[in-house]
Amino acid sequence: MVALSNTDLKGGESIESVMAAIGARARVAAGQMALASTEAKNKALVAAAAAIRRESDAILVANRRDIDSVKGKLSESMIDRLALDAKRVEGIAKGLEEVAALPDPVGTSLARWTRPNGLDIERVRVPLGVIGVIYESRPNVTADAGALCLKAGNAAILRGGSESTHSSRAIHACLVEGTKAAGLPADAIQIVPTTDREAVGAMLRMAGVIDVIVPRGGRSLVERVMNEARMPVFAHLEGLCHVYVDRDADLETARKIVLNAKMRRVSVCGAAETLLIDRAIADKALKPILADLIDAGCEVRGDAAVLAADARAVAATESDWTTEYLEPIISARVVDGVAGAIAHINHHGSHHTDSILTENEATAERFLNEIDSGIVLVNASTQFADGGEFGMGAEIGISTGKMHARGPVGVEQLTSYKYKVRGRGQVRP
Repeated sequence: MVALSNTDLKGGESIESVMAAIGARARVAAGQMALASTEAKNKALVAAAAAIRRESDAILVANRRDIDSVKGKLSESMIDRLALDAKRVEGIAKGLEEVAALPDPVGTSLARWTRPNGLDIERVRVPLGVIGVIYESRPNVTADAGALCLKAGNAAILRGGSESTHSSRAIHACLVEGTKAAGLPADAIQIVPTTDREAVGAMLRMAGVIDVIVPRGGRSLVERVMNEARMPVFAHLEGLCHVYVDRDADLETARKIVLNAKMRRVSVCGAAETLLIDRAIADKALKPILADLIDAGCEVRGDAAVLAADARAVAATESDWTTEYLEPIISARVVDGVAGAIAHINHHGSHHTDSILTENEATAERFLNEIDSGIVLVNASTQFADGGEFGMGAEIGISTGKMHARGPVGVEQLTSYKYKVRGRGQVRP
């Protein structure tokens, strides 16, 4: 990561004091946001989308400044994660509008029942409170995270990567403009004004202020957050995504899906990193699938069967089975049927997203039931691992944990619930 100077801290201010002030404002804003109307939240998001479109040129200038600062220091795939163009900026604006169009989860009655003693008990969705989001590279996360937190009635503290600082701040300014237009507190979405990594440590110590932390980035970031956070964490670990081609797969369909899963965008967390092929069809499936990948510019690191099928492949090492490349590289091996695929994935995977390609319904159901991942697909590309593609408007990340939220973390996952109990004078005997 490229470190930038701490120019936004005023003379004499410490990072701890700055973060404490941000946290205090966020707690006040969270109280106001919990009571905000659906109409006001939607108005803020629509106004922010309009601001994004109006400021598109300025956002692209800021983005070019970020890209120029990291050229030669980051890989092309990482620069792709950072880069914006007119189409991507428009996608950010549309994403805000899609979140606005979602049902408001706050106040939704999840269940209601009456006890024999007459107590009326209702479980109702409520905001989580203050959500801290720590992310790297992708400036669109600024909009996605801010929008989702706002729609769910929360306040957000955003800490983007230093490499995307100018882009993120330009987008954040549009979000603040939206909140002001709707009469909501500007502090509902705050961005940390320093690129110093100590700000991350300060956030992780803000128990009692920040209710949950969401890390979105590489292994080192996620591991640091999980080790140091003094509040709950929605862990977004690596996307060690697998595609398994079963003996009953349609070969032409499999070729199309494998190529898309790896090469559509190699830098996203839903990109396939390991290809598994059933030994029963290796003779007919390996050559064409490997050729598709290699001809498209993908390096294949494989086992002995893969090396025998295409001389352009290179030998895989043990670490290849646990590497999230985020590059045009894929590991590949032959396995003994669906049982072998399940064993490999559950042992080496990160519980993110895995796909089986098969026309056998029983085999597909076994894969769906036995793969221990947040997202499991049948006959579809792993690149569908995205909250927007799930109809959730956007996502704050893909949670690979099992507590509270798993898979795409959208508006509903950014709420909790409480019990409303209505009585008529009952006392407990």
